[in-house]
Amino acid sequence: MKKLAFLLFSFVFVATSYGQITKQGHTNQNKFRQLKQELPTPNLERTASGAPGKEYTQQKVDYTMDIILDDEKTRITGAETITYHNNSKDNLTYLWVQLDQNMRAKDSKTPDISPNSIPNKLSKSRFDKNYVEEAFDGGFNIMSVTNMDGSKLSYTINQTMMRINLPNPLASGATFKFNIEWWYNINNHREDGGRSGYEHFPEDGNNNYVIAQFYPRMCAYDNVEGWQNDQFWGRSEFALEFGDFTVNITVPEDHMLGATGVLQNPKDIFSKKELKRREEASKSFNDPVIIRTQEEAEKIEKSKATKTKTWKFVAENVRDYAFATSRKFIFDAMAVNINGKTVMAESLYSKEANPLYGDHSTRAVAQTLKTYSKYTFDYPYHKAISVDGQMGMEYPQICFNPGRPDLEDGGYSDRVKYRMVKVTIHEVGHNFFPMIVNSDERQWTWMDEGLNSYMEMLAELDYDKDFPIVRGYPKNIVKYMAGDQSKIAPIMSKGDNVYEFGNNAYGKPATALWILRETIMGKELFDHAFKTYSQRWMFKRPSPADFFRTMEDASGIDLDWFWRGWFYTTDVTDIGIKSVKKYSTKEVDDSVEFVEDASEGLGFASNQNKYHYEITYEKPGGLVMPIIVEFTYKDGSKEKKTYPAQIWRYTDDEVTKVFSSTKQIASIMIDPDLETADVDTSNNSFPRQDASKFDQFKEKIKQ
Repeated sequence: MKKLAFLLFSFVFVATSYGQITKQGHTNQNKFRQLKQELPTPNLERTASGAPGKEYTQQKVDYTMDIILDDEKTRITGAETITYHNNSKDNLTYLWVQLDQNMRAKDSKTPDISPNSIPNKLSKSRFDKNYVEEAFDGGFNIMSVTNMDGSKLSYTINQTMMRINLPNPLASGATFKFNIEWWYNINNHREDGGRSGYEHFPEDGNNNYVIAQFYPRMCAYDNVEGWQNDQFWGRSEFALEFGDFTVNITVPEDHMLGATGVLQNPKDIFSKKELKRREEASKSFNDPVIIRTQEEAEKIEKSKATKTKTWKFVAENVRDYAFATSRKFIFDAMAVNINGKTVMAESLYSKEANPLYGDHSTRAVAQTLKTYSKYTFDYPYHKAISVDGQMGMEYPQICFNPGRPDLEDGGYSDRVKYRMVKVTIHEVGHNFFPMIVNSDERQWTWMDEGLNSYMEMLAELDYDKDFPIVRGYPKNIVKYMAGDQSKIAPIMSKGDNVYEFGNNAYGKPATALWILRETIMGKELFDHAFKTYSQRWMFKRPSPADFFRTMEDASGIDLDWFWRGWFYTTDVTDIGIKSVKKYSTKEVDDSVEFVEDASEGLGFASNQNKYHYEITYEKPGGLVMPIIVEFTYKDGSKEKKTYPAQIWRYTDDEVTKVFSSTKQIASIMIDPDLETADVDTSNNSFPRQDASKFDQFKEKIKQ
């Protein structure tokens, strides 16, 4: 008998196996499969937990610079000594330097990569600029590249990059010092655009300068990318190394200046009155103190100094350097208490930006430092400056922001105020991401813009509980995610190559983090994990895998399904109610029998002690997300039930769940608070006529 059973089992097995052989197999397409193929293999430099490993290394670059700003010629002249510390385990035969100003050179390829066509009509000024006038003569003019003994050093310029051909390989642990001298013409960023430059005021003949990318600076080198080798086309930003800067900046004597670093010679710079006000500001934690008033700035801007003065700064452990200078600048500052350490929040602005800047700029800086320090790490630098630069751009300890009064009486509208505060918070927030958590912006824009846009939301709400949030709320990303798929790229895309840069790099990743915190993980787990990531990677260069792994490691939640859907695909959320069946019960002998109630709607044909509903949820959208259901009972009370995203682990189309209650249901609604960025809310309610809330919402997002 055992032999017969064995033969029967063998026959079944062979038959089954034979049947499988004739069918086509498939790879694992389950949306809850692990991110093993997408993420790099952990190693001793970057661990499986997402933390830096015991053999993690990064390069260090120190700069000593003498900079001269020629106000008459609007020109920068500079000389620098670069000390490159090879902390990697590799021997380097050459070094790469970034020449970002070459994007504006006459032979720049940047204009050639963007398609254009003849418009029907152009303003005369725009026509003269685009089709007639000679192009702006920008770009670095490299005067010399030399060894420390003055001998010439071999180099090769490739558009916005320069290769330094080392005379001998630079061994692991060794340093190499060399000199570069250069000059370039400063662009008018208000007319020609750009991340730095000058603004000209024809009524008084003065310029406001916001200066960055002004010096040849070293490219990043690490164990993930090797040398950063992407050209700077103007959009995707920077990959840089930390180091120490000693910088002397010579400007007209009557200029007020702000820069990265600690000012070394304040007594040579400020008047006695200004020094006294500066001291008062260092003790004023509630209100800004005006160090140079508008009246004083207006008097100064009426004449131009013929002499110069040199501001001397030292900045330790920063990844970049920038400054702003003008004789028009008003200067105010206040102290911020960061866990017992005093940090200065400062603003530089012209009279054209007052009273908007005077009312809000420094206060917004202070709030940003407080909020970000609470959720990440204590701000480690001594100051943060907001400058009336009429753009949005960030650098260590200093940023350039928009905002000027728009009303006839010199006041400003709420629209202008909130935009100015929003951008200021965002740009100051960049001190944390990527100026300290030093991600590679050229590769992964979302790692600084997306994370910073999420943190910006928290700071905005701390600044004003009714702040009109522009990006980050799930409802605000629906229009983008539901758009033309041919114009949408996954978040895990290089910024230069996406259509809707703002939505891709800022809005969608910020929304993803908001959903993780508010809906998936909860505030406590998310906040702990996010702070862990921030502190693990302070002054280091994390990769996407380091972020993903840390968020899981520190929270105890497997989020591979979330990263895959939100970051690696352009799938959308669309979860709806397909059908609802009602059941009553009756006892038969020793069992209970369920009997379907076929009457229409959610009402029952007869009274029941308990009501049983079999609800089938459908998922036309590609994203797996929790099913958030709100039940409204006949007595007007409500109950919310959330099914974890893992409910979709066996099926990607529809799932059925039973819901039982002692009260009869009047209506059912999915995602009542718009938490999941559902792109089609027409199937979110039962009965369908109760979807008026979503109909109104759909009309709103079309606007």
